[in-house]
Amino acid sequence: QLQASGGGTVQAEGSLRLSCAASGRTISEYTIGWFRQAPGREREFVAAISPYGATTSYANSVKGRFTISRDNAKNAVYLQMNNLKPEDTAGYFCAAGRSITVKFTVQDYDYWGQGTQVTVSS
Repeated sequence: QLQASGGGTVQAEGSLRLSCAASGRTISEYTIGWFRQAPGREREFVAAISPYGATTSYANSVKGRFTISRDNAKNAVYLQMNNLKPEDTAGYFCAAGRSITVKFTVQDYDYWGQGTQVTVSS
């Protein structure tokens, strides 16, 4: 089971750090992705990290502002979000996929956690 946490309400240009914790499953062998979904919009890819952290990938809209990392010893993945913008407002979800490479679509992920809400005010 995956659980995302760390969301909240911040002003534009602020920062948040999201965490994705796993229970009942070791995530070290999974690619972990972060996705977000705003009301009325489809769930979209944000970032992903390969099983042992060798490869990361980001959506163009967050590149240079967000950083994904993982600590397999703690069975957790993080998303550091800096310089937040109002358009980053969404529910953020973490997901695990059985892949040794990063993946970018919802269909590539097998396990999903409940989301955490991020709201950025202007």
